[in-house]
Amino acid sequence: MAVQAWQDFIKRELVSEEKLQARIKEMGEEITRDFAGKEILVISILRGGVMITTDLIRHIHLPLAVEFMAVASYEQGMRQSDGDVRITLDLRTPIKGRHVLIVEDIIDSGNTLSSVIELLQTRNPASLTICTLLDKYERREVDVNIRYTGFKIENEFVFGYGLDVDEYYRNLPFIGIVDLEKYEPPS
Repeated sequence: MAVQAWQDFIKRELVSEEKLQARIKEMGEEITRDFAGKEILVISILRGGVMITTDLIRHIHLPLAVEFMAVASYEQGMRQSDGDVRITLDLRTPIKGRHVLIVEDIIDSGNTLSSVIELLQTRNPASLTICTLLDKYERREVDVNIRYTGFKIENEFVFGYGLDVDEYYRNLPFIGIVDLEKYEPPS
């Protein structure tokens, strides 16, 4: 399978590695202050959320546990959600009475996250708080209460730092914008 080099289709770098890491550190400090005296359960929404979760929890100086949840609303190769939200990996840890912090890579329409929140609310957490690296606010269809936002971005197709293009490029330390006229899907 031939996979195109990201340098061949990047329109521009949107958020540098330095800016990402500085903002994630700030968010970790905010969370530490806001949840002082409490322990939290961090739920990373896979797969894109794993990068920010890993870096973020290093800056949260509280007792915490980490869980993972996988939610699908995009089919491979799609540029936007198909609207059908599927839980493909559920939590193994009960959340009843716990302070839960959901960590997402990007929130655009809000439909996927809204479905996750609705499901988790039925499990009676003490609190449910949202943290996202990127807020693509222009695409919002459902109002979600985001408490911690790394960066608000325009309606661009982005990749890197956990965000993929056809399941590739998540490992890049920055976030770039895809030039769709130059991108060629894997063959």
